[in-house]
Amino acid sequence: MNLMVNLDVDDLARAQAFYIAAFGLTAARRLGPDVLEMLGAQAPIYLLRKEAGSVGAGDSRRDYSRHWTPVHCDVVVDDLDAALARVLAAGARQEGEIREGRWGRTVAVADPFGHGWCLVQFLGRGYDEIAGT
Repeated sequence: MNLMVNLDVDDLARAQAFYIAAFGLTAARRLGPDVLEMLGAQAPIYLLRKEAGSVGAGDSRRDYSRHWTPVHCDVVVDDLDAALARVLAAGARQEGEIREGRWGRTVAVADPFGHGWCLVQFLGRGYDEIAGT
């Protein structure tokens, strides 16, 4: 199975600038005027320009204010503090405090398009610290 991540955005140029600055992705290619492929993660990320208010899934209308979805992306980083500073400088908003556990540290952020992201720094053996393996 191959995974591709698709993110709806209302401004393709602004989204491209954010994802380059925040996560160090690179713009790989345009797929028409409204789709940009970004590389640099383990899965390609496609930015899809969709107008605010247009119909998304079901009868839902796209709204680029902060919204909740049961799916979010985790970005594994080596240095949580440096990564958080980078995404905040790029335009993300921090949501809550940094949380720490035996396995590592994490913090939630929202990008300028309302999508939720978690920055995760594994410590020690990562999730194996709590999995008992």
